[in-house]
Amino acid sequence: MREALTLAAQGAALGEVPVGAVLVQDGKIIGRGFNCPISRHDPSAHAEMVAVRDAAQAVQNYRLPGSTLYVTLEPCSMCAGLIVHSRIQRVVYGATEPKAGVVVSRGQFFDQGFLNHRVLVEGGVLAEECGTALSEFFRQRRQKG
Repeated sequence: MREALTLAAQGAALGEVPVGAVLVQDGKIIGRGFNCPISRHDPSAHAEMVAVRDAAQAVQNYRLPGSTLYVTLEPCSMCAGLIVHSRIQRVVYGATEPKAGVVVSRGQFFDQGFLNHRVLVEGGVLAEECGTALSEFFRQRRQKG
């Protein structure tokens, strides 16, 4: 999660919402990403999406079984779908996302019976640090605006 926080800070430095993600398999980081939809002109460029794309290229497989995704913010519906389709085994997230999070905040996506893959979830890891990074980013943005 510390590496994901470092990546979130890199995104914030570029003016992106500070969310970072890393994908780990067999004890090694195989994918890294931070939010970059603004700079890439890509609404799908959430931290999770970037990290999963990076990992899939690294292992040359669109499926990532046995992997763990560490992300600083509770995933949204788009990213939750990506997690299932890429067969990520486990998701560990930091802060909850009360507006759009679908792990616990706005729904329990991974508990839906129609899914063909089950994901283990652990939330609240370094939640205070993850939440502070987001709060500080938006506080600074309001001050500038």
